[in-house]
Amino acid sequence: MRLVSFRHAGAQKFGAAVDGGIVDLSERTGGRWPSLRAVLAGKALAELAAAAKGAAADLKMDEVELLPTIPDPEKILCIGLNYASHVGEVGRQMPTVPSVFSRLHNTLVAHGGSIVRPRASIDFDFEGELAVVIGERCRHVSRASALSVIAGYTCFLDGSVRDFQKHSVTAGKNFPATGPLGPWMVTSDVIADPQRLELTTRLNGNVVQHDTTEHMIFDVATIIEYLSTVTWLEPGDIIATGTPDGVGAGRKPPLWMKGGDKIEVEIFGIGILGVNVIDE
Repeated sequence: MRLVSFRHAGAQKFGAAVDGGIVDLSERTGGRWPSLRAVLAGKALAELAAAAKGAAADLKMDEVELLPTIPDPEKILCIGLNYASHVGEVGRQMPTVPSVFSRLHNTLVAHGGSIVRPRASIDFDFEGELAVVIGERCRHVSRASALSVIAGYTCFLDGSVRDFQKHSVTAGKNFPATGPLGPWMVTSDVIADPQRLELTTRLNGNVVQHDTTEHMIFDVATIIEYLSTVTWLEPGDIIATGTPDGVGAGRKPPLWMKGGDKIEVEIFGIGILGVNVIDE
């Protein structure tokens, strides 16, 4: 099942993406949940699946405004330096534990929206990533059971302002509208193994990153075990799992995003997240 958050007629809703458009699951479930995050907190994915089964689209895609997959996560936690190829291209040492930073809510951007290169810098880089959506409140999750707390998977673009990142990772990763998330969440029952996914990033149609998630240094289960040791994970929390090599900072000369560019992150089995780049 592919679940989307969207706005229609001024109201925030959620639904299932199907051929021909969107099944409006907010309406079909009687408005019982205000958001997809609330659905996860209510452990209601099975009810959504039943409501969506065999249903025809209620709305066409061009009739709605897509929102980030989870518009209102409590936390956005990100893993840096999680592919050996990327560690090498940026000249860092191989990590022995996951390197964690966080993002603010106002960094999120929907599929089809605009990612903003800030006026403070031209060093605006791309990092295509697999993102995990947590499905239940949990802490101290073992690696063996970690995949069971995942609601689904989506695509993420970690837009990074590299010169600011040099003196502060928090600053370089938290300019507004620099973190596209979407286009939808594919529920975890569809993805048998998150370490067997093919990821491609394209800038203006040209492939700039291509790898598989099997090359992560810390796999998804290990990341969840580590993060749940540090803090409670909540329904709807987003975990971005890191990027492979090919980023703009690792090229000679560097390749930065600029106004007028189009950037896409495609993960086979999930979908294509695409946004336009604009200058602030």
